[in-house]
Amino acid sequence: MANDLYHGDIDIAAAPAAAGQSIAVIVNGGAGTGHDRELAGRVCALFAGHGLVAEVAVAHDGSGITAATQAAVAQGARTVVAGGGDGTINAVASVIVGSGIALGILPLGTLNHFAKDLGIPLALEDAVALIARGRTRLVDVGEVNCRIFLNNSSLGLYPAIVRKREKQQRLGRGKWPAALWATVSALRRYPFLKVQLRIDGREVPRRTPFVFVGNNQYTMQGLSVGARTSLDQGQLCLYVAQNPGRLALLGFALRALVGRLAQARDFDVALVQKLEIETHHTHLRVATDGEVSMLRTPLSYRVLPRALTVIAPD
Repeated sequence: MANDLYHGDIDIAAAPAAAGQSIAVIVNGGAGTGHDRELAGRVCALFAGHGLVAEVAVAHDGSGITAATQAAVAQGARTVVAGGGDGTINAVASVIVGSGIALGILPLGTLNHFAKDLGIPLALEDAVALIARGRTRLVDVGEVNCRIFLNNSSLGLYPAIVRKREKQQRLGRGKWPAALWATVSALRRYPFLKVQLRIDGREVPRRTPFVFVGNNQYTMQGLSVGARTSLDQGQLCLYVAQNPGRLALLGFALRALVGRLAQARDFDVALVQKLEIETHHTHLRVATDGEVSMLRTPLSYRVLPRALTVIAPD
């Protein structure tokens, strides 16, 4: 079964009876963690402490997360809380974007880029308290071929690494050893893409190992490399890696794995609202918020200004 629903009135996830609002919470339980029920119970108890009755659905894969979100929307939820990493947040947001339904976030992932850029506290208790306060704001969403991204989308080196890493993890390697093996394996091929970029009516040919499209602009200096100061400027930021040698390519790969970028001198950079990417391939592997899909070319990117309602600090 893709997901299990835990209501506040059952023993393993009981929230004290509260004459308060019911709230839908969808948590990515992960594969084989063994702590799903414990986490569901803790989440219920934390929301109950704020007078909210949490109905927690624990999902174990992307289809389960999507199904649980669709069920919450069908039942009339005006707030849906996503608990997990960036991939989980993306899956929930993909269902509710443009609807006016508020997205709450419990940052339970490894990197939590979207939550950090929104200023959401990483401690579970503090994130629940923020959701209970209910202050909302509107943020932009990126889209490529009808698939949304909250952080970024990329093609070339990074999707290749992710695909190889996931294969190694299925074989039993830990995440970071698998990532290191995948990086070395991808670099052996020294991959380059020939792409034709269409930007504001201009044709820009490039030969590059790495194309990165951010939802709004990423900072490119100091210790804040890889963060965003704004998520509502109505723009995408395009970074195309210039022709690097193997050592520079390794640097790109390592920065990509931890969600960071090289300094601006290593990239062609452009702020756009729309972008089209063509190659001689009919399909390309494209990463959106760390999840890799095979998409048909050309790749059509656009920004959806202020399309997502999120519960976040002002």
